[in-house]
Amino acid sequence: MSWTIDTADLHRLSRGAAVYGTGGGGDPYVGALLAAGAIAEHGPVTVVTQDELPDDAVVITVAMMGAPTVMVEKLPNLDEVVGSVRALEAVLGRAVTHVTCAEVGGVNSTIPVAAAAALGLPLLDADGMGRAFPELQMVLPTLYGITASPLAFADDKGNTGVLTTVDNTWTERIARVACVEMGCSVMIAGFAMTGVQARESLVQGSLRACVELGAAVDAARAEHVDPVTRVAEVLGGREVFAGKVVDVERATTTGFARGRARIDGAAGTLTLEFQNEHLLARAGDDVVVTTPDLIMVLEHDSGEAITTEGLRYGQRVRVVAAPADPRWHSAEALAMVGPGYFGYDVPARRYDGQVSDGAGVAA
Repeated sequence: MSWTIDTADLHRLSRGAAVYGTGGGGDPYVGALLAAGAIAEHGPVTVVTQDELPDDAVVITVAMMGAPTVMVEKLPNLDEVVGSVRALEAVLGRAVTHVTCAEVGGVNSTIPVAAAAALGLPLLDADGMGRAFPELQMVLPTLYGITASPLAFADDKGNTGVLTTVDNTWTERIARVACVEMGCSVMIAGFAMTGVQARESLVQGSLRACVELGAAVDAARAEHVDPVTRVAEVLGGREVFAGKVVDVERATTTGFARGRARIDGAAGTLTLEFQNEHLLARAGDDVVVTTPDLIMVLEHDSGEAITTEGLRYGQRVRVVAAPADPRWHSAEALAMVGPGYFGYDVPARRYDGQVSDGAGVAA
């Protein structure tokens, strides 16, 4: 059944999306400000479920591409969002009927809300990941043979472009170069798909899941119970470490925020490796959990998610691990988003500490 997002819902949506962002995806608060402005001007956004999606719908993803660290100074605007969609429509030769999220984590959960409001289109309650990943091709539609191109991009200066590429990895490579030249952040629109393809390939109900997770954190605080424990319960995950951030190495290179953080606690030391998102958690020499499962850093008492660009010396934090969509544990998916892809010579380790055998639900 359809529902609406208005400015009152954006707080819960952005809070839940920050958790699902696994440290990356950008600060959803920035996207929520953009969405709030669009809703104030154009009215609430209608969110539709997969059951309400026509087979012949033209569904596209709208997202920000770039390093989350850049958004601290280079804020997105609606002209970029609308510009990328209009450029895509010109190449498709068809009008877009629905907007959806490429990823549910971080700012890319709220920018599509702004896009839907500004364009007067319904928003599909779904996304391409069920979390956030750093590269464009790292979405479940890739496993279903859905192409990212034609992919349109637009920047804050009014520049637009459209790529047509041989596969989604090449779309990522070429678009990333353009993104760096355009200030390390652009708005993109692509992955045009029918209603049938969207129902099959996307993670359904993920926006609702973000809102419910945000509401659960709010409720835990009001009830004076531990919000971090509540997050772990809602996500079906577990707390893996607690301590103080004692060191952060971070640099923005080739359009990504890359680095590591060290957390010291009663159980020893936990090291987190990230590329926009947290990819690997290591306790001493032992790997605790890796991508594609979710690794989230939460403020010790409030349960508020802390992004990789927000990590600072002295923060008291707790690290929670939770399961990814089971399709991410197929052999094909692990080749695309497992630790080996990012240069870590370790097997994929699930949130519960078990090694992934690559036998997840294949597309």
